[in-house]
Amino acid sequence: MNVENQDVLLELDQEGEDDEGEGEEDGELVLEEVQQTIFPSYGTASNQQALHTPEWAVFNQNHESLFFNDGQRRIDFVLVYEDESKKENRKKSFNKKQKRKREAYESNLITRGLQLEATRSVLDEKIIFVKVHAPWEVLCTYAEIMHISLPLQPNDLKAHDSSFSWITRFFSVDENIIRPEKEFFTAPFENDRLSDFYIQDKSTFFSPATRSRIVYFILCRGEYAVRDNVKKFGINKLLDSGIYKAAFPLHDSRFNHPSEDPSCPSERYLLYREWAHPWNIFKLQPLHFVRKYYGEKIGIYFAWLGFYTQMLLLAAVVGLGCFLYGYFTKDNCTWSQEVCDPNIGGNIIMCPQCDQECTYWNLSITCESSKKLCIFDSFGTLVFAVFMGVWVTLFLEFWKRRQAELEYEWDTVEFLEQEEQVRPEYEARCYHIVVNEITQKEEHVPYTTCGKCVRMTFCTSAVLFWILLIIASVIGIIVYRLSVFLVFSATLPKHINGTEAIQKYLTPQAATSISASVISFIIIMILNMIYEKVAIMITDFELPRTQTDYENSLTMKMFLFQFVNYYSSCFYIAFFKGKFVGYPGDPVYWLGKYRNEECDPGGCLLELTTQLTIVMGGKAIWNNIQEVLLPWFKNLIGRCCTASRSEMIVPRWEQDYHLQPIGKLGLFYEYLEMVIQFGFVTLFVASFPLAPLLALINNLLEIRVDAWKITTQFRRMIPQKAQDIGAWQPIMQGIAILAVVTNAMIIAFTSDMIPRLVYYWSFSVPPYGDHSNYTMKGYINNTLSVFAISDFKTQSKPVLPWFQNQTTCRYRDFRYPPGHEHQYEHNIYYWHVIAAKLSFIIVMEHIIYIVKFIISYVIPDVSHKTKSKIKRQKYLTQVLLHENPLKSMKKHMGSIADKILKGTDGSFRPKYE
Repeated sequence: MNVENQDVLLELDQEGEDDEGEGEEDGELVLEEVQQTIFPSYGTASNQQALHTPEWAVFNQNHESLFFNDGQRRIDFVLVYEDESKKENRKKSFNKKQKRKREAYESNLITRGLQLEATRSVLDEKIIFVKVHAPWEVLCTYAEIMHISLPLQPNDLKAHDSSFSWITRFFSVDENIIRPEKEFFTAPFENDRLSDFYIQDKSTFFSPATRSRIVYFILCRGEYAVRDNVKKFGINKLLDSGIYKAAFPLHDSRFNHPSEDPSCPSERYLLYREWAHPWNIFKLQPLHFVRKYYGEKIGIYFAWLGFYTQMLLLAAVVGLGCFLYGYFTKDNCTWSQEVCDPNIGGNIIMCPQCDQECTYWNLSITCESSKKLCIFDSFGTLVFAVFMGVWVTLFLEFWKRRQAELEYEWDTVEFLEQEEQVRPEYEARCYHIVVNEITQKEEHVPYTTCGKCVRMTFCTSAVLFWILLIIASVIGIIVYRLSVFLVFSATLPKHINGTEAIQKYLTPQAATSISASVISFIIIMILNMIYEKVAIMITDFELPRTQTDYENSLTMKMFLFQFVNYYSSCFYIAFFKGKFVGYPGDPVYWLGKYRNEECDPGGCLLELTTQLTIVMGGKAIWNNIQEVLLPWFKNLIGRCCTASRSEMIVPRWEQDYHLQPIGKLGLFYEYLEMVIQFGFVTLFVASFPLAPLLALINNLLEIRVDAWKITTQFRRMIPQKAQDIGAWQPIMQGIAILAVVTNAMIIAFTSDMIPRLVYYWSFSVPPYGDHSNYTMKGYINNTLSVFAISDFKTQSKPVLPWFQNQTTCRYRDFRYPPGHEHQYEHNIYYWHVIAAKLSFIIVMEHIIYIVKFIISYVIPDVSHKTKSKIKRQKYLTQVLLHENPLKSMKKHMGSIADKILKGTDGSFRPKYE
């Protein structure tokens, strides 16, 4: 497509530029036109000066229209700005400069072939909407530049129904409402071979999502100014500087009512009715329809979330079974019965758990917590931990297969190699010239090798600083726990018999744990909000080359921070709390001042369960408030503000403008939320088998909440390509590997399963025990060591001892009693338990890792059916786009040779068959 375009550079008036933040634009030139062709890399500039302006049109009262006033040209994008002549909060010189930039930008868009139509707002005369249309020639040109895959011919491979299709049919969307898309073999578009593509109607060959993606590509590369001989371009910069207020593609109808235009498919309405509405909570998602309307990037997110939710169903059923097993067998828990027995637990006096303020206490006051612990610390926990180690591998492997199917069906198999373009922000900073090692040609890059090292060093240091800040906050929470435990121990009721109801539940340990969990959750949320902005700033400074590189870099930074932020308190409770406390006569102190806190006699497993419940539940509630109530409340305020003018007919573009913007990172935070949840479900599932069930319930709601949000509350998202879920895949694989270790260590070091098994098989019978048969009787007495009160140090001894005649107390450890030649040293039971714990971790890890390896090897990443489709598509592409033109050329050349040879001696004429 040839269009006469010119470059016009006008130097701005620099007077008053330092006022109101305008000084940063000094020396800037307005670029009013681009070079000779559509794409900025090609052609030359003319010396003529010209300025193209949009067509002006008055709203024709057709509020459902998706076209220009002529009813023929479709609106592919909408730009919104405030009329500079009506602005009151800026100087006239600044407004004039902003206007010249905007006019230069719009003129450059027109010279690239786009058609613009401007219309003033119905509700606010200061607001102007610029509607953008891409003609057929522009679409074809940029489809080839962007390597967009388009239909060659219908798919002729026979479809084989799955053996489970009769089940899924009950949960699928009604095909009479949302009709299945016809499958095609596709290939990257080539303008010169237009006849080889499957074009039945030019108006529908490019889908609305593809049209919007092409227009957005052009908008991101439209120039508007020059500074220091470097062009400034892109709609994103114009949005950030306030020249434009919004830029978005249009929804095709209202979400709660179909369009009155019979030619409009009302896809938004169908998506709301069959996908986003709460009554569809148990229906399968119409993923191909979602991808058609919103693009591959949104489609792949909902495909992954739906697949993850389906796989959670199996984990939830097994987890619920293990929970019920523990619940119904808790009454047979011998060690809990001993704790609650007034003749056993009621006669055991425990040593104080803090210095001076704490006093002696009866073991029986932990009766209720020991009963709860029996539910979670049972044999079912071990079975479930092993099962989850296998489940997470099955999930990741089957997702790879599903992802490969979607890559083929959605034409993203070769997306990264062919289609993805360089980010405009990267292009704008390409000042340096380097020689490409492969092509040996000069290329422009934004930084030298040394500059890249400096940037990476700075970014890494910034990330490490924030991670250390999180660790510091965790240490602060630990110090809080240690100090506040003294307060609760001094203020809560001190009844040795434990008969009061409050004392059964509100122990100093429980009060400390719950309050610390709530404070930890609040700190997590506050640091999250701060770090999100910091991570974006760091990634922008790093300047990744493509959008995929940008998102992967940001993903890794955010997840590293979130990993430490969300999981650090859980790791502390699971693997550090109560592990390094010494014994009453020689306790271990933090910072030389705070005595390390101890676990309940039942262990820290119940506290870890409490922490997981609070963080998971609080996070789900907080996210729903942010995702649902916030945009709904903002839109409600907007509707109230325009209620007085509700009798006016408002066009489609103005209705969409008053919806909420989706944000630069799109669904990044939804991915982050789900992957953090995936970590809770897998890393600490040995302490809370109901976690998959809670995650399943949350995700069933999350799918519909996210769908409702983007369909009803937000402007239509800019369609984008995506081959896979990006950096989230290796992150989940890392979590899966780590989960095996953490669950094995939780069972070994946090729960009491190994000490109980060691007692049952070794210390309940001779030579160490007194029972004739293997039994759990006597476990509590055997696992609580004896301490002589006279051996207390002065700073540790209780101020007000309650038992003047008591000479000993008990504490949780495996040590020799006072009077023994090795008193207060670890006994033989301790070393048996340590050996058993280490052996268990090694055996469990190796078994699960071997099973994971076998599963990964047996299940191919790409199914045989998908491989056949890919091979068939490559074959057709080769035949239609390469071999057929070659045969045609040979035939044409043969006819030319025949004509030439007719004038020569027939004996030299070659023989043709």
